[in-house]
Amino acid sequence: MDNYGFHDGNICNMLESRHRPDVNHSLQMHSSLIRRLSQERELEGHQGCVNSIAWNSKGSLLISGSDDTRMNIWNYAGRKLLHSIDTGHSANIFCTKFVPETSDELVVAGAGDAEVRLFNLSRLSGRSPDDNSIAPSALYQCHTRRVKKLAVEVGNPNVVWSASEDGTLRQHDFREGASCPPAGSSHECRNILLDLRSGAKRSLADPPKQTLALRSCDISTSRPHLLLVGGSDAFARLYDRRMLPPLTSCRKRMSPPPCVNYFCPMHLSERGRSSLHLTHVTFSPNGDEVLLSYSGEHVYLMNVNHSGGTAVRYTIGDTSKLMTFAPTLNGLELQPLPSCVFKRQSHSKTNGSSMLEKCRKLVQIAEKALEEGTCYFYGIEACNEVLDGHGRVIGPALRHECLCIRAALLLKRKWKNDVHMAIRDCFNARRIDSSSFRALYYMSEALSRLGKHKEALEFSIAAQCSAPGNTEVAVLMEDIRKNLATAEAGKSSKDNDGATRSETRNGRALSLSDILYHSEANSEASHDGPGSDREDSDYDEELELDFETSVSGDEGRDVEPNILHGSLNLRIHRRGDSARDSSCTNGSCGSPSSSQNDRTPYQPETVIDMKQRYVGHCNVGTDIKQASFLGQRGDYVASGSDDGRWFIWEKQTGRLIKMLLGDEAVVNCIQCHPFDCVVATSGIDNTIKIWTPSASVPSIVAGGAAGPETSNVLEAMESNQRRLCHNREAILPFELLERFRMHEFTEGTLHPFECAQS
Repeated sequence: MDNYGFHDGNICNMLESRHRPDVNHSLQMHSSLIRRLSQERELEGHQGCVNSIAWNSKGSLLISGSDDTRMNIWNYAGRKLLHSIDTGHSANIFCTKFVPETSDELVVAGAGDAEVRLFNLSRLSGRSPDDNSIAPSALYQCHTRRVKKLAVEVGNPNVVWSASEDGTLRQHDFREGASCPPAGSSHECRNILLDLRSGAKRSLADPPKQTLALRSCDISTSRPHLLLVGGSDAFARLYDRRMLPPLTSCRKRMSPPPCVNYFCPMHLSERGRSSLHLTHVTFSPNGDEVLLSYSGEHVYLMNVNHSGGTAVRYTIGDTSKLMTFAPTLNGLELQPLPSCVFKRQSHSKTNGSSMLEKCRKLVQIAEKALEEGTCYFYGIEACNEVLDGHGRVIGPALRHECLCIRAALLLKRKWKNDVHMAIRDCFNARRIDSSSFRALYYMSEALSRLGKHKEALEFSIAAQCSAPGNTEVAVLMEDIRKNLATAEAGKSSKDNDGATRSETRNGRALSLSDILYHSEANSEASHDGPGSDREDSDYDEELELDFETSVSGDEGRDVEPNILHGSLNLRIHRRGDSARDSSCTNGSCGSPSSSQNDRTPYQPETVIDMKQRYVGHCNVGTDIKQASFLGQRGDYVASGSDDGRWFIWEKQTGRLIKMLLGDEAVVNCIQCHPFDCVVATSGIDNTIKIWTPSASVPSIVAGGAAGPETSNVLEAMESNQRRLCHNREAILPFELLERFRMHEFTEGTLHPFECAQS
């Protein structure tokens, strides 16, 4: 495939115009530098997985936290370890931060022991390098489960926010004291900013009921009142801190406060899979966009939509409208094509003609890939370049053609949720030409692949009417009719078995092995195959696997101690029972005044849909995997992967730019330097890698290589897709597996610094 340029321009031209105020921002992560990224240094100093890395505001220091419960401070200029602090945490450190405006003297850590600890590095002044044991300046013990993420506000040296799996986001103000009462004590601190213990949603249509185990949070640098959180469901939530209720204690479970925006790709909003959750959420440098990374899924970009017209919103009914045949598409509430999409940008006649000719060639490349049945990936990227890179230059005819070709390529490639992306393209193509044969045909094929046979039949009939003599659509119609008959027969058989299954549920006769076998069997049909988007199984709807631990001497706190001195018990119960049980905390059963407790019908929220998708990596094995914007302009997006690599995409088009080998097993953390073209990564290895544009030869994916680390990019990405499509290999919840792991550690059968997978 022919190489084609990037959207950040020629670096020589930019250097000539360096009087422009934003040239430094543009040059920091320019494509010509990214294509030369290679590993410069490996920082050694930890004895366990490095779960957290963060730069200070000046970029002179790097802080890291590890499973070894130590917090290391590194010098950027010399790539040297300055301090290795024994934090006193009794479990894995998951998050570390420099506190702003403190001359980098205050650092904070959150860990699996549910504690947040603040340290003053000035206390190490004058000591020998080996003497790094200091007591915390502040100790906050109010969380009841693991602390997974910390957030700080630019310019605020007094407050840090902590997000925990207990469903609360707490605000710790250093001016109010150096400690707080442990959870469960009679005098609890009032520092809960967000109470989401009844905030998780199984789908957009469902009211929030379960605890939203928070795994990530971020505060906008441009609008610090905006707070973004993500956790154990598919929806990221944006809050305005100025509109939140006063800080509370955890004695009474509160109904979740209203948020400014929900973020979720439309095709994930109705799945209801308990395994689907977010591992990382973050703002773009300018605060106008957010990035979401999903476990068992891809990375997605959304608009924050502060101006009110830049993001696509949808409600519960829009998904069905997307898949329902209508002779015309006028009047639909869903508006995937903005009104400005066909307005030509003001280019010179020569430049405009050149761009159009380039787009036509790219469409021809994509069509050739479809006809030859090879290189679907590059064909899709060619279409992405046309539609996302030059969408305002091309006219409706070329856009329609490109949408149909991309839909066909996506259906051929069969990566995870490609079928849903194909449905989007067919819908958008029909907004240009509602009787388009190709759009109708590919929509029918996509819906059939999802097991929506009735809807697929309607589109295939319309396609046949559009092209009566076409034999392909006749074959497709016959297959759909057969599948529809088979599905209806299966439904009838399932209804007949309903009574027996109900008796089994009521008697709690299901064994753990039954549930594990059922989950494993379901994974075989989880990838774009017939019935793959069906509602969750009856087991998933009705039952929930839970566990309890009896920890001697610490029954008052439900934490992650590195001990299990008592027993670990499994229980299987109805999800409704879980919701009722979880509302009773600290001896008080506070009933949240949320919508599920009154008789008024639940009104589903409006959600902001995806703007771009980034594919190729694998995010299954850990729940701390990050996706990050690179550079001060945020023109590139990066994510770690379970195959030990990390990936860089062009933000605008989703085009894969670079793939680098960063770890023996898993890369979790990616943090770009504030000003330089330097990236720090960490993961399951006990080292931190520093990447700089030092390679002698630039490499890009389109050239068939991704640097010296791998010679077959497609093979690596397809392997990751296979892992994503069988993401129920780890069937037990990560937290339960971690409990077992820590139990083995206390029995002496596990190395103390073997990495947790969450």
